[in-house]
Amino acid sequence: MIRVVVVDDEPMVCAHLRTILGSAADIEVVAQAQDGAEAVEAVVRHRPRVVLMDLRMPGVDGLTAIERIAKLPEPPAVVALTTFDADTYVIRALRAGAAGFLVKSTPPEDLIGLVRVAADGHTVLSPEAAQRLVAMSADGRRRGDDARRKTDGLTERETDVLACLGEGLSNADIAVRLHLAEATVKSYVSRMLVKLDCANRTQAGLLAHEAGLVKR
Repeated sequence: MIRVVVVDDEPMVCAHLRTILGSAADIEVVAQAQDGAEAVEAVVRHRPRVVLMDLRMPGVDGLTAIERIAKLPEPPAVVALTTFDADTYVIRALRAGAAGFLVKSTPPEDLIGLVRVAADGHTVLSPEAAQRLVAMSADGRRRGDDARRKTDGLTERETDVLACLGEGLSNADIAVRLHLAEATVKSYVSRMLVKLDCANRTQAGLLAHEAGLVKR
């Protein structure tokens, strides 16, 4: 069972998300919160696998909550929720440790599938969305230079794996594409996260876009 915490300052949004996710046999919404402080408390109390986090809330906002949750032992996957498909605030959320982001208008059937993807530890961020986010960054050129310096130290195979992360591929998909064992891919990913100083796969994937490793 995938345990989920829903965070939004609009009760109707929380109720809507709870209804959608509750229709899936393998998903349980264990708590909902209306600001970031409540969200952190709910995560500590209920230990969910996934948190759907609104970013713009009064009081403690979603970004601050993501930063706090990322520092917890064995933190859940936090997926940022936004009303925009390319929100500059989302960039900060991803760098703070979010596992990806979803637009609130995501169709119900897609939302359920994407929650399952996040629960499995995969990136919830389309290549198109990542490209828009990188392009929106005010200091995108500097970040691109920094990203290329970081990735220059990777081996050719590590670079291939990183590019696949930028496309949002799972370990199984990467293994098929690169003709590797899935366990080998997992090992590559773990080493790269340390080498690139990335907190999770999503940050690594965004780095791949900034470094120009993902074909547009």
